[in-house]
Amino acid sequence: MTQTAAPHPVRTLIVPGLATLVALAILIGLGTWQLQRRAWKEGLIAQIQSRAYGEAGAIVPEAEWGRWQSKDDEFRKVKVTGTLLNEAETPVYGLAPAAPGGSSAQGYYLMTPLRLPDGAIVMINRGFVPMELKDPATRPQSQPKGETTVTGLVRAPEERNMFTPADSPEKKAWFARDPQSIAKAHALDRVAPFYVEADATPNPGGWPKGGQIRLELPNNHLQYAVTWFGIALTLVGVFAAFAWRRFHPLPAESAASAR
Repeated sequence: MTQTAAPHPVRTLIVPGLATLVALAILIGLGTWQLQRRAWKEGLIAQIQSRAYGEAGAIVPEAEWGRWQSKDDEFRKVKVTGTLLNEAETPVYGLAPAAPGGSSAQGYYLMTPLRLPDGAIVMINRGFVPMELKDPATRPQSQPKGETTVTGLVRAPEERNMFTPADSPEKKAWFARDPQSIAKAHALDRVAPFYVEADATPNPGGWPKGGQIRLELPNNHLQYAVTWFGIALTLVGVFAAFAWRRFHPLPAESAASAR
């Protein structure tokens, strides 16, 4: 009886080896990405710590709005005084931060233009209202008249992604806190490229509730990176053991392959 020669061990490792290399590249890529995210998060935390506390300053003057960049100004504590254009109040759908042990509440963030004494406009995120309080008629005390002072943090326009629905101004359906888009819908000009996130100072009638931004950011990216790199190392170990067995088969395995 003619016996078929067993394939060389190297040949039996080609497909598993290629699959291992692909998986290893993905795992290392994920670990590296988490390290990059960690560096970004640490920079963001340092930015918040250095800007968000202490005495409130003035916003960047209108003459510099064309050169404004979030990396130089976001999260800075500021104070602005002007007149709220309540007729242009814009409810933007969002979730309130979850309380410890609770869940996030659905509702709206009220973006309202504040006209400064010189006529320029800064958009204010006055805070959060639940779904049932979207209509100003349900909270008649919530729209102060006359001169108003707001203290809060400078924020960059909210970034949209593939999951952000398109705004529908005619239906008052907004999904991104974007000052320029809101200003365009209300035919406003001389509008700042940033907005101010109001602090937790109580509003008349209790709504909206400001101070919703979370300044304590979790930073678990090193833990995630170690996990991905650990899986990658385990994968290398498993493949090494598999390859060693191919070159050093047990006697029973050698006899079976020779039949």
